[in-house]
Amino acid sequence: MSWTEIVLEVPRQQAEHVSDALIEAGALSVSVEDANEGTDAEQALFGEPGMEPTQHAWDHSRVVALINASDDPAKLVHQACAMCDLENVLPFELRIVADQDWVRLTQSQFDPIRIGKNIWVVPSWHEAPDRDALILELDPGLAFGTGSHPTTRLCMEWLEANIRSSQSVLDYGCGSGILAMLANKVGAHPVDGVDIDPQAIVSARENAERNHCDVNFFLPEDFALARQGWHYEVVVANILSGPLKVMAPMLCGRVAKGGSLVLSGVLARQADEVIACYKSFINLSVSAEHEGWVALAGSVDRLPID
Repeated sequence: MSWTEIVLEVPRQQAEHVSDALIEAGALSVSVEDANEGTDAEQALFGEPGMEPTQHAWDHSRVVALINASDDPAKLVHQACAMCDLENVLPFELRIVADQDWVRLTQSQFDPIRIGKNIWVVPSWHEAPDRDALILELDPGLAFGTGSHPTTRLCMEWLEANIRSSQSVLDYGCGSGILAMLANKVGAHPVDGVDIDPQAIVSARENAERNHCDVNFFLPEDFALARQGWHYEVVVANILSGPLKVMAPMLCGRVAKGGSLVLSGVLARQADEVIACYKSFINLSVSAEHEGWVALAGSVDRLPID
């Protein structure tokens, strides 16, 4: 079995309407991309928790519709344009999508990753290269956090080097649960993880069970109720600079006196801006840098902010 992709380039104002019309006309799926991706005109356009995007398509958008190989692409595009009341039928290109073993194709993109001194992150279908190492077995793709991104690596290296036995740890924005599980593996307890995505919580719980880790995972509202008044000796948050700045009072308020705060998801050029947002709560500094990303860390020398 094979499929065909219809590729159209449209202005931002038409992208959503054309996408909806293509679905109505019979497309199996539709995606919208930046037509200028990879060029100097590429636009960064994505939402962050608490910071929704002001526009939902790029100025120069590429709309890609997937259809069955037996469908008539010209007829489908003509119908979609008519639904949008466009005077002219939009020009389009076609791309053939051959059937493949999609599971094997996905698995081929993930190999075991060595991090720090003694950590291996291993996809569940791989054998660990070193059975004596600290091994985290994951199913990549279900939630962010496979160890491949520089920010995840930076946080893992900090945890491996700094966590002491029986310290309490909060992983805020836990994704796959990789940081919370590592903290538990190196001796932290109790360990809690929080994420806004219900699918991430499901994935994190499955990963923790697979790795025999004692970690509790919560959605934010459940965490606020279950852990009211709790403070942690280590709080780690690997998110993005925008949400990190917004959440500064909350994250610092969860750090126990004498405890540590570790942040990543921050580009090197954003470090000073994020540090300034936390200055009234904690003195942060760059603890490590990798591929243009940094980890920020600091200790709280005052009572937590409630």
